[in-house]
This record gives sequence, structure tokens and C-alpha cells, in this order.
Amino acid sequence: MTRGGLYARSFALCAAVLLTGMVPGSTVSSRVPGPDVKTPDIEQQNSARAYVLSYATPDVHALAPEPVRVAVTVGKGDTLMALLAKAQVPRAEAHEAVQALRDVFNPKDLTAGTNIELSFQPKRNDDEDMSFLGLNFEPNVERLVSVVKTWTGFEAGQVQKPLSRQTVKAAGTIHSSLYQDAVKAGVPAGVIVEMIRALSYDVDFQRDIQPNDKFAVMFDRMVNDDGKTARIGDMSYAELTLGSTTHRIYRFVTPDGIADYYNGKGESVRKALLKTPIDGARLTSGFGKRMHPILGYTVGHKGVDFGAVTGTPIMAAGSGVVAEADWKGAYGRYVKIRHNGTFSTAYAHLSQIGRGIQPGARVQQGQIIGYVGATGRATGPHLHYEVLVDNKQVNPLGVKLPTGTKLQGKVLTAFQIETGKLETRMAGLPLANATKVADASDAKAAKAK
Repeated sequence: MTRGGLYARSFALCAAVLLTGMVPGSTVSSRVPGPDVKTPDIEQQNSARAYVLSYATPDVHALAPEPVRVAVTVGKGDTLMALLAKAQVPRAEAHEAVQALRDVFNPKDLTAGTNIELSFQPKRNDDEDMSFLGLNFEPNVERLVSVVKTWTGFEAGQVQKPLSRQTVKAAGTIHSSLYQDAVKAGVPAGVIVEMIRALSYDVDFQRDIQPNDKFAVMFDRMVNDDGKTARIGDMSYAELTLGSTTHRIYRFVTPDGIADYYNGKGESVRKALLKTPIDGARLTSGFGKRMHPILGYTVGHKGVDFGAVTGTPIMAAGSGVVAEADWKGAYGRYVKIRHNGTFSTAYAHLSQIGRGIQPGARVQQGQIIGYVGATGRATGPHLHYEVLVDNKQVNPLGVKLPTGTKLQGKVLTAFQIETGKLETRMAGLPLANATKVADASDAKAAKAK
């Protein structure tokens, strides 16, 4: 039954008592609105709280004392049944309440840190125990769930909180890393990842970024009436200033409904391959002749090495089909991806090959295909990365990559109009308050850790 239906039913019962003076039993417990609502007008019921209307005798019609409210917090490993037992809720009633809750929420989905409010009817004398009336909690910032005791048992309901869209602007200076400084500026993790991936086609995040470079980004978020973030929307604009050069990207949806990021010329930022297939790594060895650290003599190095801690995720530099995924001698655990008839990429010394990565499997650009390790002939954890053109290794840092789609005609004109609007909006927005821009997914990730 919906929350509105429960209120309607309760009001019907209370109205019958008020009009006839007849009480079905010495005590009536029913869900009614808060004391700020003086008449049983169903359309005015926006409160998510449960109150108890009690009658000691048929001629006494008054609100009972305010229910006793007990706040409990879900701890790691706690179950709802265990929490109700600690609160001295009779086992039969606790079981019935949990079963009723399943109609709107799976109790197994309760997460550590969730606050639950339990309601009890106060004692009328010393010989009587408090009666359990129900519970309510917010599984997330956009939803309130409750279980209330009625004449026929416990019934569950939920209220979906209305959300509104806000456009947010954040900017800052890079001191340590783009990720860390963007977090300090109030940019949610998901938006940072989206920004890095969109710019990775033109920016080498291991070599190009220097201290005092600057960034700015504009994105949407959905908030409830309390201003709490329920979820993050799309990134619509981002810019990264490296020295005297500024890279700007704009989100644009073409007439056929495909959303992508474009530079100011209307060229898709997507290219055949990412500049680097790993974040947060340092270039430790370039392409060409070098003294081999294990063999002790000069050999040709057919790729580039990125130093990173064991377990760092490795992304597919481009979409394609897995050609090899196995142990390959001195390469250790090795993955090779064929992107088209010309380009292939290879990844060596992996600690693990990603789940589902096997010959013939299709992968998307940016998909995790393995993790950094030191398998095979390696002195420490790093990624050995190769780009092959017509099956011949070339310098990954110097290869010329084909550009993406370029908008033309009326679509280009529409794009230019849209970019003008985005720039005007960006200029007019205040900077986000980093303490108020909270990403709900970040909070969940933190709890999971």
C-alpha cells in the first residue's frame, strides 16, 4: 500500500471514531499526520512521520503524548532484526516489521552508518511495556522508508523526495595532482574521471601536467530540498591550462542523439588510442636503445615503461578485439589488442589479466584489461606498453593518431551556438563550495572501504 493510501485509511478510521464516538477496543493505534495538521485533509499530508491517536474511553478524543523516539545506527555486520532485538522490540513484532519492510526495501541492503529512528508508544503505567509503533530511515538522500503499526499489523511505505537540477562550476590550481586538487575544489570523483578520460586523447597526464597548471569544469548535480546531492549529472564543459596552452572541451548531443565531447573547432576529442593507458604512473623508460637492467647490455626497447604500484588498473588504449591474453615468456602476463587493420597495442608484465579478457573478446576504450605487476623479466612493478602499426612496434609517444568525427554544416552551426551558451553560463556561475558538493557515489565507496 502506498504512503498516501495508508494516510487515507488512517483518517477514515479516525473520522469514524470522532463522528460516532465508538471505539473498536480500548486503544486505537493508527497513522495520522503530525500535530501541525489540525484537520484530516488527505491532500495536505506531506509529513513522513507516524503519530498515534489513542482513546482511553469513548468520550476522550485527544492526541496521545508524543511517541518515544529511539535513534540507532547500523554498524558493520548489523542486521535489522538484531538492532530491533537490542531495542527490546518483541521478536514476533520485529519479524513482522521486517517482513513488511520487504515490500519497499530489502533489509539486506542496509549499509553501515545508516540512521534508523524507532518509535514507541509511552507507558501508561509502571506495569506496562512500551508498545513498538514502527521505524523510518533514509536509504539515500532522495528516499524515506517507513514501517508503521496499523490495526491489521505492520505496513510499509516510502516517500520519494523531489530533486532539482543544479549546474555547478569548480576550478583550481594543480599543486600535487589533478585528481587531488580537483577533489579539494569540490569536483566529484566521477566527474574527475570523465574529465581525465576526455582530455587523455590530447594530454599526457604523466608528462604534460606541471605545478601551477589550472583546471575548470562545469557539471550538473541533482539535489533534494535540503541541498544534499543525490547524484551527479553530466559534465558539460572542461578546460585544462598547461603553461600557455588551454585545452577546452564541450559536451554536445548530435541530432541523432549521440553525446560526445568536442574541441572548439567541432572535432571529436576521441581518437583511435589514448595517449597513455594508465593513470597516476611515471614514464620510467622510453622507446629505443637502452641498457637492459637485467641482461646488462644494450638492446632495443620496443615500447615505453610506466612505473606504478602493483595492482594499478590498466585501460585498453582503444576499442578492439583481444588477440592474445596469456603468459608470453619475458613479457610475463601479456595482453595484445587489435584495434583495426592497422593499429594494435600490447601490455606486458601484468600481475593479473582482467576478468573476461581472453582471445576474441571485444573491449571498449578505457575498459580495465589488467593490472600492473612485475611478471616475466622485470626488476619491479611497471607496465611495458607497445603500439604496433602494421604489426611493427613504433614509438607510442610519437605515433600520429587519426582524429575523430568533425561536425559540419547545420550541425556545426548548432554546436557553435551551444558552445557560446556554455561559455556564457560558465562565466556567470560562482565557484562551488567544496564542502557542499558531495558525491553520493563517493560516500558509498568510502563506506565500502
